[in-house]
Formats: sequence, structure tokens, C-alpha cells
Amino acid sequence: MKGIVFSELCEMVDHVFGPDMMDDVIDMCELESEGAYTAVGTYCHGEMIQLVTALSEKSGLPAQDLVFKYGEYLFTRFYEMKPQFFKDKPTSFDFLESVDGHIHVEVKKLYNDAELPEFSTQRPDDRTMIMTYRSKRPFADLAAGLIRGCVDHYKENVTIDAVDNNEGEYFGRIFTLKKHVSSA
Repeated sequence: MKGIVFSELCEMVDHVFGPDMMDDVIDMCELESEGAYTAVGTYCHGEMIQLVTALSEKSGLPAQDLVFKYGEYLFTRFYEMKPQFFKDKPTSFDFLESVDGHIHVEVKKLYNDAELPEFSTQRPDDRTMIMTYRSKRPFADLAAGLIRGCVDHYKENVTIDAVDNNEGEYFGRIFTLKKHVSSA
């Protein structure tokens, strides 16, 4: 995994729990990197699992909830760091459709060794999007948080239902997003 995902987790933990929490979490883990992350470095995804597990133990919050909340946070950070990815994307559905075919292509140009999850989308109608996540890493909750962060960013009334869809060595989740139009 790219280091930016790790460094942003450290930033979020510092912001939410205070600066000592991340130091304590790192001390609880046996990390090959010793918890020293650079945004452009590449690290084993197992370190992320260790960090979240330790953070869960230390904070008393479920790991799944922490990863989801981190996804929401990470979306806002991506928007702050890469606003050009949002240009000409007036809705959450427009943005989410661009993840695999545009944003991940640009990420690969910068980091050719990046191992990114796959996302595919379908729009059965104007108010519904089906987004499928597929990865060799178990981070569907991170994807869920990123999707929720996207919907919140666009201030849209969207419900998100999800069903796990693991296949062999791949972790998967199918997200069904439904837009609700207010009747004013």
C-alpha cells in the first residue's frame, strides 16, 4: 500500500485521539517499517491491519467502525490534495464513475507500483448506482467510508446498501447507492 494511506491514518489519529495515541498504537505493533511512513513509500497492507487492530484495542472502538471513519476522513483529504480530480464531476455518481477509469489511471502514472483495488459501476436508472469493489486486500470498509465521504461531500441524500461479495483470493463488496429527491 502507498504510504499516503498510512501517513494520513497517523494524521487522523493525532487529530481525533491526540498525538500520544498513535505513538502508543505503533508501540503495540511489530511493524517492519517501525511506523515511519512517507507518502511516496510502499508498505505491506498487514501493517495497516496491525495498526487498526491496535487502535481498536486502545480506543475501545470496533476496527470496522474505525476503518469506515478513516475512509470518510481520507475522502476529504483527497479532495484537499487533488481538487483537479473533482473538476467536471457535478455529482457523487459522476465522481465515483471516474475512480477506476480516470483517477486510478492518474495514480498509476505517479506510482507505477501501486496495487489499487478495482471498482466497476453500473447505473440501472438515474437515481441508482451499483458500485463493485474488488481487491486482494480486506479493505471494503475503507471503500465504504470513502463512498460515504464522497456522498457527503456532494451533500446528496443517498442511501448506501452493501453486500459482501468475496471470491477466492479477492475481497469484494457490492454497494447499491440510491439518490432520494426531496419533494419541495
